Amino acid sequence: MADPLKPYRRWFMAAAIYNLLWGAAATLFPLWFYRIGGLDQRLPTPLFQSIGMMVGVYAYGYYLLAKDPIRYCGMVWVGLAGKLFGPIGFLFSAWQGTLPWSFGWINLTNDVIWLPAFIAFAWKYARHPLNGHVK
Repeated sequence: MADPLKPYRRWFMAAAIYNLLWGAAATLFPLWFYRIGGLDQRLPTPLFQSIGMMVGVYAYGYYLLAKDPIRYCGMVWVGLAGKLFGPIGFLFSAWQGTLPWSFGWINLTNDVIWLPAFIAFAWKYARHPLNGHVK
């Protein structure tokens, strides 16, 4: 029988790898992100490096979700919160003029492209305890 969770496993594993790589890059090379995001390079880099570390931490949660979506289905809510509030925070900050609109590509790749898979999994599998069973 085909695994109905296989597409989600792939999405979550891809998210884990992406977050690990992006988090490491943002932590190690914050000024590169400042340049391509249109940020003032005189801003303190530890703030962006901290964001990179937080993104990297999410990688482990997504890895667990990919390996055992039934057991760790609740992790999707943590990821989904970040993927929803990240763009909301960006839009608010860009509208207020505290972030340049060019910084939006980061939300596009970090949050928006992942939303369909996270929402679909949350809606279909994580709304109710799975008790070890796939519905």
